[in-house]
Amino acid sequence: MPASEKVNQKEVKYKQKMKVKVKVIVIVVVAIAIVFGVLLIPYCICKRSNFRGEDLISFDFSNRATQRGLINKKRAGNGRNKDMELPLFSFSSVSTATNYFSASNKLGEGGFGPVYKGSLLNGHIVAVKRLSRKSGQGWEELKNEAMLIAKLQHKNLVKLLGCCVERDEKILIYEYLPNKSLDYFLFDPIRHGIIDWATRTHIIEGIAQGLLYLHQYSRLQIIHRDLKASNILLDKDMNPKISDFGMARIFCGNGSQATNRIVGTYGYMSPEYAMEGIFSIKSDVFSFGVLLLEILSGKKNTGFYQCDSINLIGYAWDLWKRNRSLELMDPILGDTPPANVLLSYINIALLCVQENAADRPTISDVISMFNKEPTLLPSPKKPAFSFGKGMEDLGSSMRKAEICSLNDMTVSILEAR
Repeated sequence: MPASEKVNQKEVKYKQKMKVKVKVIVIVVVAIAIVFGVLLIPYCICKRSNFRGEDLISFDFSNRATQRGLINKKRAGNGRNKDMELPLFSFSSVSTATNYFSASNKLGEGGFGPVYKGSLLNGHIVAVKRLSRKSGQGWEELKNEAMLIAKLQHKNLVKLLGCCVERDEKILIYEYLPNKSLDYFLFDPIRHGIIDWATRTHIIEGIAQGLLYLHQYSRLQIIHRDLKASNILLDKDMNPKISDFGMARIFCGNGSQATNRIVGTYGYMSPEYAMEGIFSIKSDVFSFGVLLLEILSGKKNTGFYQCDSINLIGYAWDLWKRNRSLELMDPILGDTPPANVLLSYINIALLCVQENAADRPTISDVISMFNKEPTLLPSPKKPAFSFGKGMEDLGSSMRKAEICSLNDMTVSILEAR
């Protein structure tokens, strides 16, 4: 046999041996990976179950050391808890605490979902806000609210205790406030008599102090963007607490910012925000002015129908121009508040809802105005959203306001073009 053929046969045999060795190595590596994966699955399941939450039923919110330990504890998963710095609770424990979200435990329902009462083993009661899947509020909104409230500490801001993020569920755990929200009393024909003038002024001043903290004294300057009666919660002593920070934004400076996504509640939104998406601290001042008018009158801004006014703002402005502002006041108050005090509050409210944001006072200015005499307050300019058939435009300046609807319903007549 020629020497060249002998060399070729040796090369072939060597290559065959190498292929066998590579196959053996690959088989061994794959086998090790499979064994390692099988052993890792229970560990991952255990870690994931630990990440998904603590037991809400047995959790002790009064033990601050325990809460700090949970906040600083490193968890597996996608890092959500690290962002929020709040304890995460399991969905099963939250469900048990609310009696499986029973109707009997339901406290109310807002635009983003229902709120339930949750009971713990130690007798502590919490409020459980379950975000609706149809609300449009997702993980970003939940994280935004959790991060903001966790870093804000003020007696007139609602306290966030924790949250639950599991499967498609997004849940926030708040302190429980037994008197529900301001609109529960203010717009009810029977319950609104419970909040007398002293209580209303206490609520007004508390809301103003909460906004002052958000705008000026908190570590993060916050614009709420959804201040309204249903987002003012009341504790057992009727102390107001601002809630629902899902739409709030961190703000820098005294200027304004623009957004392509306009969120909030019509009737409380400032004109520059509703029409152009521009918001600033003056946007919250406008909402506060609307809320102030509602507290004084006991009537909703958007649910107020008069033949001569498109809403409560327009009605208040018409009365102001005719020097009949005292007619705006809730009749249930009687003669308790002095006339000059009432006029001061109405004047301040109209200053807050002026159409031009630059004309509106800051919330710190508003607080200082509460102690001034009416004669020392500036005169308000025409407010936003007060267009329509004004009383002074009808040729009869002394015309009395006429209620168009006797049963809070309206009828529209369709007319072809």
